[in-house]
Amino acid sequence: MFDRRFLETRLGQAAAASVAAMALFVALSSQVQATPAYAFDGVVTAKEVS
Repeated sequence: MFDRRFLETRLGQAAAASVAAMALFVALSSQVQATPAYAFDGVVTAKEVS
């Protein structure tokens, strides 16, 4: 898909940088875990303020 001539162009370098950024994002986001305080529990309550 990517050959050396393509990667030497500006578009090829941008594509390689984009792929690297996505891989880095996936690697870093897999390290983040939601704590129970921020995790969605599915219960929503509402109060009327008077």
